[in-house]
Amino acid sequence: KAVVSTQSGHYGRGSARLINWHAAKLKDDGHNFTKEAAMAKLVASEAATYCAHQAIQVLGGMGYVSDMPAERHYRDARITEIYEGTSEIQRLVIAGNLLKEMVQ
Repeated sequence: KAVVSTQSGHYGRGSARLINWHAAKLKDDGHNFTKEAAMAKLVASEAATYCAHQAIQVLGGMGYVSDMPAERHYRDARITEIYEGTSEIQRLVIAGNLLKEMVQ
């Protein structure tokens, strides 16, 4: 897990964008992009959850009120860690691809 752990928050947003662009470039060039796509989803979903959680922390109890955008953002961010492959599955995909690369 330490090999594929991510740093969320400030660095996570920029990292996700760069990894996403790199995965898209690999796909456009006809190369395998599975690992990079999983990395992009993992970092982006965790960064979004972290940022939304921090917004709720700043707002305190008002952050949980359904009238506040922070509540919806947190709900939307949390679901990104669940659908289309959970974060744990993304870590397994990344680790499996890293092991394949090490064997070659």
